[in-house]
Parts: sequence; structure tokens; C-alpha cells
Amino acid sequence: MSVEEPLFRIVRGVPTAEELAALVGAIVARSRPVAGPAPAPTSAWARSGRPAGAGLVPGTGAWRVSGLPR
Repeated sequence: MSVEEPLFRIVRGVPTAEELAALVGAIVARSRPVAGPAPAPTSAWARSGRPAGAGLVPGTGAWRVSGLPR
């Protein structure tokens, strides 16, 4: 059976179990990438009421083109 090297070691002092838990928690929190909250899923019904965005340009006749199927 092989013995693995510890990920970190305490070189000075005698930490309590709570202090070690806080240290491990801080190391784990810092090692994970920060990600924002996932966007809420949008239903097809909600998407159908929104303009497509791409291709809509303000100008003469834009109001008519916005209602045409894509």
C-alpha cells in the first residue's frame, strides 16, 4: 500500500479541529472557479413573444418587417 503525500502540513503551532476545518474550507473555496448563477431557463412561450434581435434595424418600414416571420 502506498502512502500519499499530504496536500498541506502545519509547520508551527498546534491548531484545534475547528481551526483546521476553517483552513481546509478556505483552501477549497479558493481552489474552485467562481461562477455566477446559471441563467433561468426560458420557456418557448416566453421566447415567442420576444423579437429575434438579429436583423432588426431601425428605419423606414422596420415596424412592418418586425412582424414578418423569419
